[in-house]
Amino acid sequence: MRVAVTTEVRFLRTPDGAVWTRIPPAYRAWTGYLSAFDTVRVVARVADVAVPDDDAVRVDGPGVQVWPVPYYLGPRQYLLRRARIRRSVTAAVTDADAVILRVPSPIGTLLASALDRQGRPYAVEVIGDPYDLLAPGTIRHPLRPMLRNLTTANLRRQCHNAVAAAYVTERALQSRYPAGRMAPSFGVSDVDLDDVSYVPYPRTADRFRAPDTLVSVGSLEQMYKGIDTLLEALAILVRSGLSLRLVHVGAGRFRPLLEQLAVRLGVADRVTFTGWLSPGDAIRRQFDAADLFVMPSRTEGLPRALVEAMARGLPAIGSAVGGIPELLRAEHLVAPDDPVRLADAIRRLVTDPDRMAAASTRNLARARDFSAEELTRRRAAYYRLVAGASRQRLPASATS
Repeated sequence: MRVAVTTEVRFLRTPDGAVWTRIPPAYRAWTGYLSAFDTVRVVARVADVAVPDDDAVRVDGPGVQVWPVPYYLGPRQYLLRRARIRRSVTAAVTDADAVILRVPSPIGTLLASALDRQGRPYAVEVIGDPYDLLAPGTIRHPLRPMLRNLTTANLRRQCHNAVAAAYVTERALQSRYPAGRMAPSFGVSDVDLDDVSYVPYPRTADRFRAPDTLVSVGSLEQMYKGIDTLLEALAILVRSGLSLRLVHVGAGRFRPLLEQLAVRLGVADRVTFTGWLSPGDAIRRQFDAADLFVMPSRTEGLPRALVEAMARGLPAIGSAVGGIPELLRAEHLVAPDDPVRLADAIRRLVTDPDRMAAASTRNLARARDFSAEELTRRRAAYYRLVAGASRQRLPASATS
């Protein structure tokens, strides 16, 4: 069987036809679908380049091909090219035996509408929440309220109409976007960690006698990650007498604005923006050098960076959004956009070495639930179910 999978990840294509990416998922992740399908067609935006970036990795390979969708950036380009995008994604699934939409996604929404009209089956993998993604303060766009209502309604309809649904969370996304009454529902994170991701032992209280480094990770292309809130909390902590610094891993167009905010708050000398780092050793080194991971996000699915930090035995503070409450205890959660309470939560933790050590132990144990072995088994079960459900529905749709 052939499966087509949509994604909003943007890829690069070199003149030899090879397709590359700097961020996951890369080839190894897509091969997971081969446990139930003979070939995988990844339907995604592709931009042509002369040479790939030095740290880019291949997307395509044996059993995995990429179907290029007309490239766009932002709502305006999407609307201008919408007709071409629709034709491309519809053609991508003409000979597919099964379709899986990674949603929320403009590409996935176009294709879901076309498949609903044709009576063709599709499954969904829900990787984020547009209701939180487009909440006030996340993006600055005059159409944000309308887009929030529209994308939320689209995702609810797609989950209801899907023959099967997988969610990266255990409960959060399922409650807001339930699958149809007869459709099986899986909680299967898209985070899976290999053995080198884990430290062998949690950190002890001695390691936290003089904590001084906070670390955060996330794109700065939008304000989703709440790093402005973290900078304000850092300023509060420094004024209270704590000698702390922040290292942020991530790049994007809002970095200059955040650097200016750090200057205005008087903490610029305590903040390091590393830019984008390759997944793996480079980011693990930042985790290992830090004392506390902080994720003050305004929206999340189930954040990979938080799980990776927990696998290094890092204590963590996070926002009570998306799947974060499924990972951290209530005492380590704060509401988004509240720098005073974020500062208070950080202070209570970093000034108590025993609590830091206990959080390290809990976080490392919880992160082991995301081992590649366990999640690969659960994903394979989902893919087999999608293959079976699609096979049952195809004969009827083909004659409609």
